[in-house]
Amino acid sequence: MDDLLSDQLEESKMLMEEAIEHLERELVKVRTGKASPAMLHGIMVSYYGVPTPINQTANVSTADSRTITVQPFDKSNLQSIEKAIFEANLGITPQNDGDLIRLNIPPLTEERRRQLAKVVKSEGEEAKISIRNARRDAMEHIKKEVKNGYPEDAGKRKEEQVQQWTDNYSKQVESIVENKEKEVMTI
Repeated sequence: MDDLLSDQLEESKMLMEEAIEHLERELVKVRTGKASPAMLHGIMVSYYGVPTPINQTANVSTADSRTITVQPFDKSNLQSIEKAIFEANLGITPQNDGDLIRLNIPPLTEERRRQLAKVVKSEGEEAKISIRNARRDAMEHIKKEVKNGYPEDAGKRKEEQVQQWTDNYSKQVESIVENKEKEVMTI
């Protein structure tokens, strides 16, 4: 009984960690006015008819703080890479010079910075909701096991442990969101 409960609690903890990882992946996509190859993660290119991540079809790097360069491994793929970037709707127009694609990151306006800060907060809130959902499920498992004969005082300790995890992961989310907001609002 204890092993089953421990496995379920570990699964809940893993879900909380996944919420943090998902938040970090989503916030990488939020533009801060600085060029980052991570902005192109998740873009799929039609590579000979097969959807393939852009970093497997081209070398993605930063030329300077405002420019991302995309150099395809196979020049015949240049058009499909350009099309995929355009369709990703990043708010950046790719510039194709025949050898590589340049993406010039425009400076952000104050209004756009505020919008991005709201996006960051909403992503953080979604992560917190995921953490609370994992907490709720863990608490339900604990209560069910207590009903089935698991010692009540041990159940209380498990509940305190789950609450401590929830608090720690929520603080991590707040810290990540706060740092990203500073990054977005800094000119």
